[in-house]
Amino acid sequence: MTPPATASRPAAIVIMGVAGSGKTTVGELLAGKLGWPFRDADSFHPPANVAKMSSGVPLVDEDRWPWLDAIGAALKAAGDAGIVVTCSALKRIYRDRIRAAAGRPVTFIFLDGPRALLAERIGGRKGHFMPPSLLDSQLATLERPTPDEGVLVASIEPPPDDIVAALLAEVSPASR
Repeated sequence: MTPPATASRPAAIVIMGVAGSGKTTVGELLAGKLGWPFRDADSFHPPANVAKMSSGVPLVDEDRWPWLDAIGAALKAAGDAGIVVTCSALKRIYRDRIRAAAGRPVTFIFLDGPRALLAERIGGRKGHFMPPSLLDSQLATLERPTPDEGVLVASIEPPPDDIVAALLAEVSPASR
């Protein structure tokens, strides 16, 4: 796990990564352990975005801007309270847009793992609008966080409870 660049641990956390990385699972577990509310980024997508992705068409930046702004607004609306939100946040410009819209410090946690594991997980999902065919477009779009961004990086290979236990040491208010 790569630590953030700053010692402060804001109470706004975004779990990021491509489809199949476990954002929702890890985000819900982490929020539960912290006693904070959880919001899944999928719930912020307008119907047109969901329809596009459901039909196997990747989103373009123009589709993403309102979605990213809505995620940032949810982080801002939480005020000083803790909140955990998921978002693919594939490009640095997307992460910067969320930070700007949030108007507060945001800790990003990048769930990273091998393509084969991601594809296996996506293939096993039932009832999700994101088809396996879009994994490669997400991986092509992904701009891995650089050290100057202060993004925590966690492997998706351990069980979710182990990932969350490691993250708690980094983001828990008690660890500040």
